[in-house]
Amino acid sequence: MVGSAIVRALRAQGHAPQDLVTATHAELDLTNQQAVNAFFGQHRPTQVYLAAARVGGIHANNTYPADFIYDNLMIQANVIQAAFAHGVRKLLFLGSSCIYPRLAAQPMREDALLTGTLEATNEPYAIAKIAGIKLCESYNRQYAASHGVDYRSVMPTNLYGPGDNYHPENSHVLPALIRRFHEAQRDGLPQVTVWGSGTPRREFLYVDDMASASVHVMNLPAAVYQQHTQPMLSHINVGWGDDVTIAEAARTVAQVVGYTGQIVFDTQKPDGTPRKLMDSQRLRALGWTPQVGLAQGLQRAYQDFLANYATGTDSKRPT
Repeated sequence: MVGSAIVRALRAQGHAPQDLVTATHAELDLTNQQAVNAFFGQHRPTQVYLAAARVGGIHANNTYPADFIYDNLMIQANVIQAAFAHGVRKLLFLGSSCIYPRLAAQPMREDALLTGTLEATNEPYAIAKIAGIKLCESYNRQYAASHGVDYRSVMPTNLYGPGDNYHPENSHVLPALIRRFHEAQRDGLPQVTVWGSGTPRREFLYVDDMASASVHVMNLPAAVYQQHTQPMLSHINVGWGDDVTIAEAARTVAQVVGYTGQIVFDTQKPDGTPRKLMDSQRLRALGWTPQVGLAQGLQRAYQDFLANYATGTDSKRPT
């Protein structure tokens, strides 16, 4: 989802298709160090946007913690080391808002990193993402002067949009709700059950806004980036700037889909972190602002779902 949006953003800036090197999971296993090194040796990129990751919602994180920490650690280590070994000087690593403590002060500032206990349901994923940030910082500290490396990190809030994962169990909250309400509308179901109490608050960002922020941060002059960051606190938050409750998000999805039945909240299911709102003032000061609000973004996401995933009864994302 994010990688495709970054490609759209780069093409909109005038980059020719032949200048953009991409690979699907079927074409390149990023957990395979030998394959990653061979890929870099063949294509010799000058910049890298590291958007690839194993991701999922609360159910997936709770069910596959070993996969989440191992795969993400391997992806990051292999790509960042291969980039350095093949002379890539500019790299952008995409992390996640779950790097911050479960009870971090809201909105969450960049300096909240490593100040408290992580949310238990996604701790393995969060630890992997923190390691990715520290990999970038460590390569900068050791090799910026001698090799000219400039590896940066951006921390997106909850993302959604075209190309999302609509798996019935392993997806994030918005795509899960889009699928659930769509199927309830299609099948004439009288009610839809949503996990948790509905009270946790979440911030959502349309994926093409995230892509524009990524390109913006990558293109900042080094002196400007360094002026707004620190060598060991170099990541930048990317958020919309406001949040909604899960109940409000569910009602908005229902409205977009056209579902008019009852919404029921299953309080026996976990809520996750009570609130996750990013403080994105650092990025605002660097000249970027988001453009697509939640209702508009959900309309676009639902049209993408209808066009590409809602075939028959199985709308799993293609592999």
